[in-house]
Amino acid sequence: MFVLVTVAAIFVVVLSLLVYAVVKFRSKVRDDPSEPPQIYGSTQVELAWTIIPILIVVALFLASARVIASVQKAAKPPGSIEVIVTGHQYWWEYRFPDLKVVTANELHVPLSDPAHPTPTFLTLLSADTDHSFWIPRLGGKTDLIPNHPNRTWIDPHEAGLFLGQCAQYCGTQHAKMLLRVYVQTREDFDRWITEQQQPAVTGASPAGQRVFESTACVNCHTISGTTARGRFGPDLTHIMSRETIAAGAAANTYEMLRLWIKNPDAIKHGSKMPAMGLNDQDLDAVTAYMETLR
Repeated sequence: MFVLVTVAAIFVVVLSLLVYAVVKFRSKVRDDPSEPPQIYGSTQVELAWTIIPILIVVALFLASARVIASVQKAAKPPGSIEVIVTGHQYWWEYRFPDLKVVTANELHVPLSDPAHPTPTFLTLLSADTDHSFWIPRLGGKTDLIPNHPNRTWIDPHEAGLFLGQCAQYCGTQHAKMLLRVYVQTREDFDRWITEQQQPAVTGASPAGQRVFESTACVNCHTISGTTARGRFGPDLTHIMSRETIAAGAAANTYEMLRLWIKNPDAIKHGSKMPAMGLNDQDLDAVTAYMETLR
């Protein structure tokens, strides 16, 4: 409002002077050959149009700097959530260090009460190249730069699903590096956290678990309670609690999950997920095992 009022006042003054000059000094006689009065300098005018703009620019600069500082150094009230966001080619990793929860691609955050704000603070890291975290309805985009931690925060006042994506070209599948942010009431968020903190259910599909643990899957993925401790791919401990797979590129259904395991390029050409070359029996077993991870 301060900037708006300032620039509006400048507009009114300049426009008024322009109208005054047009009306006051217009030629009243057509084809008047006489030369208008010549002014060869005015110290007062020169000082005025130098000093006044400087003062205006300084005032606007101080107002902008104050707002920028308040955004970048926002206070962390009790109840606020910390999330470490890591951008990968081409998916998102979310770690809640205080809550001991790790998930991928679908971020859950609590609703913030305007009367008592509890923002979610995000530390932004990159595992490979430049990415950019952007959810248009929750705030401006912020870049993820290798070896240069960045930070931002969101303060959602409305529950629901908010969509976004990587806004910095990062490679072949940049366009399908999508974001889904679920803003939930504090009760629903706490319930989700409790569910995510549980270890994976083992023994529900022993054949599929055996195939999973005996292939290269364990080199890239983590499933708590098993030998899988990979960090290159998403944590799969609760994969079936997500609505999508492949960073939002496909719905998380049996058919799409099976296709993703069999031939990732069919869903996301150029992704880092390799085709595992499983026979149909092992493919069905692994897919059935994935469906037990809720």
